[in-house]
Amino acid sequence: QVQLVESGGGLVQPGGSLRLSCAASGIIFNPYTMGWYRQAPGKQRELVAAVTDGGSTNYAESVKGRFTISRDNAKTTVYLQMNSLKPEDTAVYYCNVHRVVQDYWGKGTLVTVSS
Repeated sequence: QVQLVESGGGLVQPGGSLRLSCAASGIIFNPYTMGWYRQAPGKQRELVAAVTDGGSTNYAESVKGRFTISRDNAKTTVYLQMNSLKPEDTAVYYCNVHRVVQDYWGKGTLVTVSS
């Protein structure tokens, strides 16, 4: 059974940094895209960043230049380095694995940006 476990969330001051990790277990057939979504209170879930097997990346306009997504295929792990955090980045961040015929989701990790 595929399971995604996020870690690294927490409380950080504006301008600070956090690194989120998502470790996948179980069998996931290639190719697949790994990514991060977030959902803030009262808002819809949105794509933050995604990375393909080949390393191509896609970012939400609001995080470009501040966040960096990366993956370790050998470890089946995806990371999200978040720098220059803003209060509006506060949300529950969800790990996602996407295949043509199947999507998998983590349970989420809370990121709170506040002074």
